[in-house]
Amino acid sequence: MSKAFVYTELQIALPFEQAPWRELNSELLRQPGLNNKTWLCGVANLSLGGFYEFDSIDNAKKFVTGYFPAEARKFGVAQTTRVFAMDVVEEASRQLNSVHFGGIASRTPGAFVYTGVQVSVPFDQAPWRTMNPILRAQPGLLHKTWLSGVDNQSVGGFYAFDTLENARRFVTDYFPTETAGLNAAYTTRLFDASATEAASREMGSQFYR
Repeated sequence: MSKAFVYTELQIALPFEQAPWRELNSELLRQPGLNNKTWLCGVANLSLGGFYEFDSIDNAKKFVTGYFPAEARKFGVAQTTRVFAMDVVEEASRQLNSVHFGGIASRTPGAFVYTGVQVSVPFDQAPWRTMNPILRAQPGLLHKTWLSGVDNQSVGGFYAFDTLENARRFVTDYFPTETAGLNAAYTTRLFDASATEAASREMGSQFYR
């Protein structure tokens, strides 16, 4: 069975240094099948979230239907979760130096970006071969992991950039042109990587190996 990625975000505004990440990390490390987590802190809105790798889709689904809703309930906030299949995106992600598929983390990222496009297409039919050379040319892009939604076959990505400025330029200038070409609605999220580095290192994040 395929390994899985999970994306989460809590609808909360909380400076990351005030978040109880140490206590949460202890709980997260006990979750079945969790391999690693990269913590996320929203730029401007101070949302809390994460990008996780699980050993199976089954364990990822147990996490998003069991543990994570309970975590959101403790905070008293709404939440977003998404589950993605790993196996189908390996080739495309390796071409963009994805740290989840052996890519080299040559420098510490300054920002993370999450994207999701409102399409439903088997990943082998997605135009990633055309897009990858264009993505490699984007200023400051260090890594991209392609995402393919479990059950709905959505397409998206999780990216690391060298600076917040380059990441912001990507979500405001480049990405709208990509989705316009697909004639599709989309979601982008921008996160400050420096704020969450210590918490992510404790969770074995692939970006800090």
